[in-house]
Amino acid sequence: MKNRYPMPERKWFLWLAIVGLVGVMFFVATMIRSSDTFCPETRILTRTRVSEDYNPTAIQLKAILHYATSRVVPQQSLPEIKISFDVLKSLGRPSKFLVFGLGHDSLMWASFNPHGTTLFLEEDPKWVQAVLKDAPNLRAHTVRYRTQLRDADVLLSSYRSEPACFPSRAYLRDNNVCKLALDNLPEEVYNTEWDLIMIDAPKGYFAEAPGRMAAVYSAAVMARGRKGSGVTHVFLHDVDRKVEKDYAEEFLCRKNLVKSVGRLWHFEIPPQSNDIDAPRFC
Repeated sequence: MKNRYPMPERKWFLWLAIVGLVGVMFFVATMIRSSDTFCPETRILTRTRVSEDYNPTAIQLKAILHYATSRVVPQQSLPEIKISFDVLKSLGRPSKFLVFGLGHDSLMWASFNPHGTTLFLEEDPKWVQAVLKDAPNLRAHTVRYRTQLRDADVLLSSYRSEPACFPSRAYLRDNNVCKLALDNLPEEVYNTEWDLIMIDAPKGYFAEAPGRMAAVYSAAVMARGRKGSGVTHVFLHDVDRKVEKDYAEEFLCRKNLVKSVGRLWHFEIPPQSNDIDAPRFC
């Protein structure tokens, strides 16, 4: 999501996969029409089976059309994308999916969760307007970050001496004491228990950028505070970078890491009931 420019050569295999999917759709449609013509007595059965197996939503069709006709493709590699896709499929129900970052892959994430809630958090209001102009069905909010990448090391060491940051006391809404807490998110974010959280933003490749420190910390707080059953799936991209890796090991915890592919780490974080006033998450 941080790279908002075309990368066609590196992503040719994803392009072929999407074009192949479109071809399969047209092939299936052709076969259905042929079946209706030559076997009218099976028409009702065929249509019933197809309606159960393939009932695309508007956003899914929009995504297929978009990626099949554009040279701009998602930033994650196909193996990385497949991790999140497989989790959404395994849940077997409409999910609540929070994504840090709005980009060329946003239509794809939303189409993977067609009947669920997919919400994007983006730092750049102009970029939000540009993306929503072409994809108005996406839901996105602008987020203001209080951190800068240059302060990552200081924040990582100093949070342990700030009780408002402790895992047993951690909260986000209006927490202006803990600098790692995202204290000004839309109410919907605080009031929702997210099944999946994808962290692929904000920008984290120059000193004045917000960095992903607060996103990682806040995702950990949301996941640990889950009241419902099951784990929260947290996906962190660009773990080849020092800050992403250090903050993941500090707040998301190695013991919760279940899969690693390319530059993506997948964590399953269970709810926590920690009565001990410990300054560490892991």
